[in-house]
Amino acid sequence: MTTTTRRKTNNLYVILIAGAAALGGFLFGFDTAVINGAVAALSKAFNATSLLTGLAVSLALLGSAVGAFYAGPIADRYGRVKAMVVASVLFTISAIGSGLAFSIWDFIFWRVLGGIAVGAASVIAPAYIAECSPAHLRGRLGSLQQLAIVVGIFIALLCDYF
Repeated sequence: MTTTTRRKTNNLYVILIAGAAALGGFLFGFDTAVINGAVAALSKAFNATSLLTGLAVSLALLGSAVGAFYAGPIADRYGRVKAMVVASVLFTISAIGSGLAFSIWDFIFWRVLGGIAVGAASVIAPAYIAECSPAHLRGRLGSLQQLAIVVGIFIALLCDYF
């Protein structure tokens, strides 16, 4: 295998790793925006007041702030990959819990847990991408996280529309 072929193979591998890590950004954008289309149904399903509906929508962002605050030290201690795996498991559990919620408070709990997960992923993923990327690709791959957030918002709003 020549040096050029090896470099192209390594670049493809790094791009795939960066794309997988950027899924955290996609989930952040999607989770933040998808609730917009569910506000009326959420209020009706749980017979919730405007205050409780607002809490259900907004407390996920508070969870994101908490997750983002603690994710760095946790990832430094246990590793970025392990921290991203834990964040993805928490997000999956929160999605299932949100779908099976039996009360507005239950739904709020699962939304906060999901917020913690996407907040953690939004901090860990860019650091992991930067660490894995060779210098000549670092800037471009680092921007994948931001692109994934915007694409997540776009897809969520498309889902809300249809």
